Amino acid sequence: MQVSDKSSFENIFINNQNNYEIVPSFDAKNPPKPELIDACVHCGFCLSTCPSYRIIGKETDSPRGRIYLMDGINEGEIPLSPAIAQHFDTCLGCLACVTTCPSGVQYDQLIEATRAQVERNHPRSLPEQLLRKFIFATFPYPNRLRVLLAPLLVYQKLGFQKLLRSTGWLEKFLPEQITAMESVLPELTPAAFKDNLPEVIPAKGEKRYRVGMILGCVQRVFLPEVNNATVRVLTANGCEIVIPKSQGCCGALTHHQGQEAQTLELAKQTIDTFANLNLDAVLINASGCGHTLKEYGHILKDDPKYAEKAKAFSSKVKDVQEFLDNVGLTAKLSPLQDQPLAIAYQDACHMLHGQKISLEPRRLLRQIPNVQLRESVDAALCCGSAGIYNILQPEVGNELGEMKVNNLTDTGAEVIASANVGCITQIRKHLKLQNKNVLLMHPMELLDYSIRGKKLDSRQ
Repeated sequence: MQVSDKSSFENIFINNQNNYEIVPSFDAKNPPKPELIDACVHCGFCLSTCPSYRIIGKETDSPRGRIYLMDGINEGEIPLSPAIAQHFDTCLGCLACVTTCPSGVQYDQLIEATRAQVERNHPRSLPEQLLRKFIFATFPYPNRLRVLLAPLLVYQKLGFQKLLRSTGWLEKFLPEQITAMESVLPELTPAAFKDNLPEVIPAKGEKRYRVGMILGCVQRVFLPEVNNATVRVLTANGCEIVIPKSQGCCGALTHHQGQEAQTLELAKQTIDTFANLNLDAVLINASGCGHTLKEYGHILKDDPKYAEKAKAFSSKVKDVQEFLDNVGLTAKLSPLQDQPLAIAYQDACHMLHGQKISLEPRRLLRQIPNVQLRESVDAALCCGSAGIYNILQPEVGNELGEMKVNNLTDTGAEVIASANVGCITQIRKHLKLQNKNVLLMHPMELLDYSIRGKKLDSRQ
């Protein structure tokens, strides 16, 4: 639908808001900037690439529609009512619209500012409050998360998970957000409950670089094998690795949901943790974290003590694939199987749209002998994970996950490579739901296998 001006938009979408009082609803602390809002020329190019608009089909659930709402709230013409706030909640924050926009609208900054406003000024229902408080009090803190997961390890090992999933009991008796949370739970192992990596790991052979490594909060618990593989790949390619024990969450999860105070605290802690270590780079192997780490200069721009520190820190942050592609692989690579291997690389949104990294992972994977890369249709469409979106908005998340898996498996690839913990858990869930027996691995795992001369059929 083409909306030609603001008044027509209001006539279509705002008049049925149950006569809410028309009052300004954003506070004075960093509301969405009018100059960024005015950059939108309402062309509609964003509509075809916006996953929430494609699924929900409403103008107000598109970037263009949300920008209209931001403008109306700024001007005091639209209230921040529950009906309006939900349209900001349906945004995945995938940034596909930023890539697509011919006018260069900085929608990422607009939705970031709006979400912080929503969290401060929109009173959520009690169930919403409790769920969000639970997530933000546990997920960013690995030790707390491990306490939560300990009984879930027993739940898995004793077969209760398999039984309850097969009977549909969870869907019948639990809220859909809790069911969604359980549905992306990976297979837990004892390795998830302890960080076993030493603080300094020497390079194998000649030392080329000294790098810091961020373990991630959820990834170190859900996918410890990815961090272990990343360490082996880096050391095999001449990197000495520093892994400070005091590191925690980078703040990506909270930042994407407008939890401003918590994000600032976590960001400053991360900067302090990696200060004065004489590093050539700070590396991360999860795309959502990488994008936020590179945004520290913007996130902490108003902090007089950390503004410059944040810029300096972010200038050293590199995705591990970006780094290795730049410095070059020195370790010998072996085939992952004797015959040609078809791999479909899945572009995580914050890698592709946020960090503009696309060619680098593909160049690395093509260096593995006998690998053939295959591209899926709609490759830039979000998988529906989007941090905790698949928990908070499970219906939209599930539909996007199903589409993503269909597109990836339609390539005929034997392996799917994905470089983000959220994408991996989301895609793995929908592969199981569709009974599709396709391997899903992080690119660092594939490179690790190749360097060690292991075959995929030996994977346990």
